[in-house]
Amino acid sequence: MMRKLQLGHVFKTMLVATGLSAGAASAQEACTNYTVSTGDTLASIALAAYGVSDYQNIFNANRSVVSNPNLLEGGLVLQLPCADGSLPNGLSAEAVIQQQEQFAAARPTNNVYKPPIKLVTGNDWAPFADESLPGGGMMARLASTALQRGGNSREFSISFVDDWSSHLEVLLPLGAFDVSLAWTLPDCTVRHDPDSSSGRRCNEFLRTLPVYETITAYFMRPDNDFFGAQSYEDFRGSTFCRPKGYSTIDLEVNNMLPPALELMVAEKPADCIEAVMLGSADIAGMTPDLFESARAELGITADVQENPNVNYVTSYGFLISKTNPFGREYVALLNRGLNDMRQSGEWYAIVSQSLRDHNEMLRAAEAN
Repeated sequence: MMRKLQLGHVFKTMLVATGLSAGAASAQEACTNYTVSTGDTLASIALAAYGVSDYQNIFNANRSVVSNPNLLEGGLVLQLPCADGSLPNGLSAEAVIQQQEQFAAARPTNNVYKPPIKLVTGNDWAPFADESLPGGGMMARLASTALQRGGNSREFSISFVDDWSSHLEVLLPLGAFDVSLAWTLPDCTVRHDPDSSSGRRCNEFLRTLPVYETITAYFMRPDNDFFGAQSYEDFRGSTFCRPKGYSTIDLEVNNMLPPALELMVAEKPADCIEAVMLGSADIAGMTPDLFESARAELGITADVQENPNVNYVTSYGFLISKTNPFGREYVALLNRGLNDMRQSGEWYAIVSQSLRDHNEMLRAAEAN
């Protein structure tokens, strides 16, 4: 699971950014299709189109064609989202969702009784999961829609249990719930310590396809020796700053936990960026939206920049205990639905709508 500090701030500026004017910035304009030029990165495109370097929204909109945000092939055509999160020359999120609901309603149903599917997630994880959010948050909406689009004929429910550790330690293994939303998906093709969180998730749980992906980027002063790093191995010996509560999965899987480097833990993202500016840290690792918030808070421009060569994409999915007798059936239903949603555009519609709703709530709270 993504840790709380990251989730409490993630996407706060993401859709606010899409409402900014590109001004006089080249052909990279919001709400258009853009053809990538040699040397472009998603960060440079976002800066030109939206006035900020947070590019998670562009990554979401082009997930089927972009795997590494810093390695874009010249000639690739990207969709740059509009201010409301919709795509150029496309339907609004509301229209896409309504269209798919109509298609689903017209499909024949199976009335044979089967036990209901019980899903569980937690609160205080905006915009991903919280009882106060529309539909229970992005992950809850994606899960329920995936079941429906995957051809599920069972009743299902979503409960909110705030003790996250209990999901995998007790609730799923004992059968109190069937599916937990949502967790970091480790690479199970490599060997993990069986007692580690990655080892347990590989050995004891079934996993769906990735449901959502976030980017961790690395920010440094351009005059720092580590700015030219080409890989994680080149981070060795650095002083690396990470905000308190932020996952270190990227460092763990790349064998860069201490003593390979010195890990500095700061109270908030802006503290990490300030440490880089002052030279007490070489590298700050965080999501692009957190960097954008920190940059705005500190009032800096080009003092700290993203390393264009290294980033980490974290995938989140749903977990089901291997002891669940219907586990493989549930995974198949969810995966089938997720694939259908990616192809129809409904996945992006739900994601963009959820982020927009969350940002509107944040703006309303700030106004009060």
